[in-house]
Amino acid sequence: MASSSRLGLCQAPSGLGSVKRSHHSPSLTYPARCRWTAPRRGALAVYPSDMEQLQFLLNAKFVEAEWFLHAALGRGVDSLDRGLAGGGPRPAGARRAELDFHTREVAAELGYQELGHIRAIRQAVGGFPRPAIDLGADRFAVVMDDAMGARLDPPFDPYASSVNFLLASYLFPHVTAAATMGISSSLMGYVSKRLQSSILAVEAGQDAVIRLLLYQRADEAVAPYEGHTVADFTRRISDWRNRMSGCGAKDEGVKVLDRRQGAERRTISNILGAGDDSLGFQRTPAEVLRILYGSRNEQVPGGFLPRGANGTIARGFFQLA
Repeated sequence: MASSSRLGLCQAPSGLGSVKRSHHSPSLTYPARCRWTAPRRGALAVYPSDMEQLQFLLNAKFVEAEWFLHAALGRGVDSLDRGLAGGGPRPAGARRAELDFHTREVAAELGYQELGHIRAIRQAVGGFPRPAIDLGADRFAVVMDDAMGARLDPPFDPYASSVNFLLASYLFPHVTAAATMGISSSLMGYVSKRLQSSILAVEAGQDAVIRLLLYQRADEAVAPYEGHTVADFTRRISDWRNRMSGCGAKDEGVKVLDRRQGAERRTISNILGAGDDSLGFQRTPAEVLRILYGSRNEQVPGGFLPRGANGTIARGFFQLA
């Protein structure tokens, strides 16, 4: 198990006046008052039951990292940190997208963040090989056709433009944030909880950034699909995720049609997707797999993970099939 210092957490041994930041950060020091509150006596950093919960997140993290990095840079995890993939196959169909400067900068930043999350999880609880991932344009086209309820002509290409890229990106961070939120109540170790909350903070921010960029274009038509605006696409993608998960409405587009669906029933903007009292949505591992597989069934792989997700939790569903 990793110590908290390996996770870049601000905690100093007792008696030390200051603590250095992680080696991934600038060489700065902080006074002792900045260290984390000491855990209760006898508490464990990571409980055995925490490990499979945190490791499960690696499946979605690999999908996001490869998606954002390839779209922004034309290269993925292996080109930046060869050991993180654990020998898993390279993603299929991923390539550099046609993006404007600012969108490319955002995509690169989000990709680098996912790389850091994979590293942090591996250091804390270990991991497994990267699963087989399909990021081909035809894979996204199938999802968009299903979400829109019609075969789009021409087929949707997530790499063709900035707005297409953002709509495709809309598929992922919400799912990972909800999954990260969902495991919070089952974690017991103090390092496990810090890692989960740290990942959730950034993942929720990623979702908000993508939603804001899409909201700014909410009323624009998505060329060449006449009659379908950006807001319409997001509503239908959100409905698609709800349909795939089979667990009710835990997702809404960036612009709601009725103010009673907005924050405190007063807004039509929906940049921070949330439920009652503006609390974040939670999804179980089974829900996450149903969405990423696009099969409505956690026991039937497909979609973005054509051979299924890896790890104890995901593989356990196959044994129940």
